[in-house]
Amino acid sequence: MKGQIIKISSDLYFVSCEDKIYPCKCRGIFRKEHITPVVGDYVLFSKEKSLIEEVLPRKNVFQRPKVSNIDQAFLITSLKLPDFSTNLLDKFISLMEMNHVKPIICITKSDLVKANELDKIKQILKYYENIGYIVVYNTEIDRIKGLLKNKTSVFTGQTGAGKSTLLNKLNPNWNLETGEVSLALGRGRHTTRVVELFELYNGKVMDTPGFSSLEFNDYSKEDIKNSFIEFNKYPCPFKDCNHTNEKECVVKKEVIANNILESRYLNYLNFIGGGKFEKN
Repeated sequence: MKGQIIKISSDLYFVSCEDKIYPCKCRGIFRKEHITPVVGDYVLFSKEKSLIEEVLPRKNVFQRPKVSNIDQAFLITSLKLPDFSTNLLDKFISLMEMNHVKPIICITKSDLVKANELDKIKQILKYYENIGYIVVYNTEIDRIKGLLKNKTSVFTGQTGAGKSTLLNKLNPNWNLETGEVSLALGRGRHTTRVVELFELYNGKVMDTPGFSSLEFNDYSKEDIKNSFIEFNKYPCPFKDCNHTNEKECVVKKEVIANNILESRYLNYLNFIGGGKFEKN
């Protein structure tokens, strides 16, 4: 039978199939072959033996948190406590782009920001919308429900940004644990203990442990460059241009002309570990 892993607890894998849940174990050969099933995996399993026999090919897979086969990611982005960070947002977006996951920017705690500061942030968010990303506020519950339909979604973002709080709004019956943000550290406690896949509004969603840092060790500079989707609108005259030190780089000219958000470009340089930007 074919099913999907919706939860893992110790050595038990809970497989959903035809509206039923089957606790299963894995074939012993999995360990020898270094096969590690994760939440989201589609598997072939024996109902009679309560045994997962094969992990089917994945659309994508993440290690932190350990999930797979994600269609879209709600990037929970706080404007205050923790403060809004384009660097962190762009890290999440790049990671999702490189794994063929659609990023959706979900803004939280906008009520904690002063009006003039909020206006500045909204101008930045408008840029993300203009290059093709959906921006939604956590108060727009009906809109978020509509975005969940027929998709497998992950809710992720900086610890303390409000992931579990939002999921509780979407379905109060979950009563997921939420944590206070440490004023000293500017980040929240890791309140989500177990990754689990839920059915919700004709889609599937995951709540995942929060994390505050991302690494690009497994990706090339070319991968990172291509994850900045707006760069592709401005083809450079140089073959394989990295948009770093090339004087006639079209992308750099578009940054100077304010057609590419400067913070995006600076974050790109930071991510690839090279290059500098001088407006003059």
